[in-house]
Amino acid sequence: MVMGETAIGGVSLAALVLAAQALASAAMCGVIWFVQVVHYPLFTGVDAARAADHAVENQRRTSRVVLPFMLVEAATALAIAVAPPPSVGREAAFAGLVLVLLLWASTLVVQVPLHARLARDGHSPDVVSALVRTNWLRTVGWTARAILALWMVSVGR
Repeated sequence: MVMGETAIGGVSLAALVLAAQALASAAMCGVIWFVQVVHYPLFTGVDAARAADHAVENQRRTSRVVLPFMLVEAATALAIAVAPPPSVGREAAFAGLVLVLLLWASTLVVQVPLHARLARDGHSPDVVSALVRTNWLRTVGWTARAILALWMVSVGR
């Protein structure tokens, strides 16, 4: 099965899905690099008396920014894997979906529990260090996703 050529406003459905994926992946790539280089390292400078409140508010605000992009990225990666445009191919479509699954797994299994510890115990240097260290997986993963998604747009024309 391949993604049909149903046109919406003169643009194929495949092109719209590829563009949405590229936008979401590029946004997440930018966000994760900011988080990795600026945001997480600054956690150690938060006043200990406010650290737990800061962690809770950080989770709330960050979720509002990243969740829409993550959901669009996951939905489009799944759609492309189920019905890959011929120019993209099954291998690249599958690789994109695997990357999304790994990123979600890392987020849910590693980063969310670390953020929960910060919210419960405050910003201990050990937990912040673990957050920064383990987040490199997501930083590399979302960089790869963005590159792959942009490549898919370039060949999907």
